[in-house]
Amino acid sequence: MAASQTLSSSLSKPSPLPFPLTNARFSSKPTLPFHLSDIPKPLFTVSSKNPISDIILSNHNQNKTSLSLSDDDDDDDKPREECGVVGIYGDSEASRLCYLALHALQHRGQEGAGIVTVNDNVLQSITGVGLVSDVFNESKLDQLPGSLAIGHVRYSTAGQSMLKNVQPFVAGYRFGSVGVAHNGNLVNYRTLRAKLEEKGSIFNTTSDTEVVLHLIATSKHRPFILRIVDACEKLEGAYSIVFVTEDKLVAVRDPFGFRPLVMGRRSNGAVVFASETCALDLIEATYEREVFPGEVIVVDKNGIQSLCLMSHPQPKQCIFEHIYFALPNSVVFGRSVYESRRRFGEILATESPVDCDVVIAVPDSGVVAALGYAAKAGVPFQQGLIRSHYVGRTFIEPSQKIRDFGVKLKLSPVRAVLEGKRVVVVDDSIVRGTTSSKIVRLLKEAGAKEVHMRIASPPIIGSCYYGVDTPSSEELISNRMSVDEINEFIGSDSLAFLPFNSLHNMLGTDSPNFCYACFSGKYPVEPRELKVKRVGDFVDDGLNGSLEQIDGGWVQANRNQKEVNAATGL
Repeated sequence: MAASQTLSSSLSKPSPLPFPLTNARFSSKPTLPFHLSDIPKPLFTVSSKNPISDIILSNHNQNKTSLSLSDDDDDDDKPREECGVVGIYGDSEASRLCYLALHALQHRGQEGAGIVTVNDNVLQSITGVGLVSDVFNESKLDQLPGSLAIGHVRYSTAGQSMLKNVQPFVAGYRFGSVGVAHNGNLVNYRTLRAKLEEKGSIFNTTSDTEVVLHLIATSKHRPFILRIVDACEKLEGAYSIVFVTEDKLVAVRDPFGFRPLVMGRRSNGAVVFASETCALDLIEATYEREVFPGEVIVVDKNGIQSLCLMSHPQPKQCIFEHIYFALPNSVVFGRSVYESRRRFGEILATESPVDCDVVIAVPDSGVVAALGYAAKAGVPFQQGLIRSHYVGRTFIEPSQKIRDFGVKLKLSPVRAVLEGKRVVVVDDSIVRGTTSSKIVRLLKEAGAKEVHMRIASPPIIGSCYYGVDTPSSEELISNRMSVDEINEFIGSDSLAFLPFNSLHNMLGTDSPNFCYACFSGKYPVEPRELKVKRVGDFVDDGLNGSLEQIDGGWVQANRNQKEVNAATGL
């Protein structure tokens, strides 16, 4: 097809300025046989044609008799990805496609969702707290016309109602309006915010994304693309970002490529960006390539333009995308997530074998590795634990306390599989160790004769500063105990982790391109501040104060980090 008839797909490497232009023409109304059923009204929504959105509280009075999961919230014993992003250009049903793509990325964040579209050069946004299906319904999407959209699903570290922190953010500046959705974490957030505040900037949230907006607004450059480049050159850490203006969709990835961001195309020529390929699959977009580390891609009526943000060093892509975060059906960093996890299981079976009768997984993230272990060991894989997918973040517990209540709500042992058996249990990781100990106890109470834990990742010894919510190093059990001590703590009959060297060898020539800081304590981008903001946002709506006075939102920087940015005093 001629270049004048469709957006060019020939971009293989980003080019420096000046960059080549590729002309484009989109087909007008694509057919999409998609209708939403009526969905309960969300608790909160943000709906506005104004660049600064108005908050609407739709139902604030609730009689809650349920108890927070708090210490019994066993999902907190897993690292958490901050969010997922989507961008769509050139489809008349952009908001509906964005809705579906966010649904595919729901595993990357369940606490808030939002979509911004452009219609008649006006940016319109709807955001809300909860799942994608809680925030959006047919009538909400009808309020978001246009062929250009970005979307976001988020996870926060604290707070019950975090509406003001739900992305995408929309803001106006002297040359127009901009919407932004961000996945990642900036290690120099405090320094940047302090400098901006000294110049008069006023912040409404604790989000890194707001810093990016301020940097764009205060840039001295006139063209929007140069404002983005100017802003991103000041950022340190992880960021995969999609921007939208009145006529452009822009995708940016940090020079190290910590967080994933892929590009695809629908049959009508519409361009799609997403955190994972599973989002492309659902909306029938064909995967084309990754956004390269350090690349800026601009999509507008002239086609697709690509340029280098800055000369990027060795990529340092997050290995935990393959261990835990991404869906198995995604291709992340050019590798199948399913194949990676299957190989992790095979390596465990080869290097840490044990006599057993059955192999089971801690669902859902341990399933593929368990399949690999069972196949390599020649032992049957069975569902020894059944996961309930209908447990929310709150529940009502009887007055007589039930031991391991949080785990029992989510995981149910199958006695017919376990009773009298020597069981290998495969899980993706151990963070604090609290959930693992409860799972071992649960299996033994269900009749398992022996329980052997096999972990499809190396021991986690360091906090992540690049977009993964992990506890402080002091809370990480592998940073405090040896493997034998952890085995005794969780009560298993044996315990083995995926050896770090074996992980390296499995990745082959790609191994230098991954970040292993959580396993090694060696950080590609060292924080220059004593404390780094945790992933997500930690200021509750209605709570204001200096950053120093708000507890719970900071992770202590690497103990080996001796140099602190003295100029800022932070």
